[in-house]
Amino acid sequence: DPKASGRAGETIELFNGEDLAGWTPWLSDSSVDPSTVWSVADGVLRCEGSPAGYIRTNECYEDFILELEWRFDPARTGNSGVLMRATGPDRIWPRSIEAQLMHRNAGDIWNIGEVPMRVDPARNEGARTRKALPCNEVEPGGWNRYRIVLDGGELALEVNGELQNAASWCERVAGHICLQSEGAAIEFRRIRLTPLLR
Repeated sequence: DPKASGRAGETIELFNGEDLAGWTPWLSDSSVDPSTVWSVADGVLRCEGSPAGYIRTNECYEDFILELEWRFDPARTGNSGVLMRATGPDRIWPRSIEAQLMHRNAGDIWNIGEVPMRVDPARNEGARTRKALPCNEVEPGGWNRYRIVLDGGELALEVNGELQNAASWCERVAGHICLQSEGAAIEFRRIRLTPLLR
């Protein structure tokens, strides 16, 4: 039953606030030192946004609640995203389900690589399924909160406490979680995952 809920396991801190332990960076330009793109200071994970790429968890996850906070520099907002159940070779972009982080578009779903899923046809634009409600992000420079539930075939995206999007019959496969480097500086903190046991 794809709508049957999993049982919550013990919450894991995916980001320890001190370094990139548990994560592997990948950049489209292999000549660039990843430490110039991804850095940690004061409990915050910072991405400079260029070149394009991501950091991915070393472990793979299938069913979970993922909670994190993010913010853009108020002087230059832009794009990023959270990729889930990412599989296959490193590339721009691996097959996955994306929870969009582009400024004013948080809550959109992007289907990368034609992952089987069922979305609202009224809001679907090919690979993109627009969020259901008006933008509820805080002003640039402030922290936003994502709560992402990927449980069996069910996906739910909550932005700052509001359910912005959902999908069903999502393909079930264990994959990496990735944070994108996609053109703009962005910061992350409090990245926690609660496994859902099925």
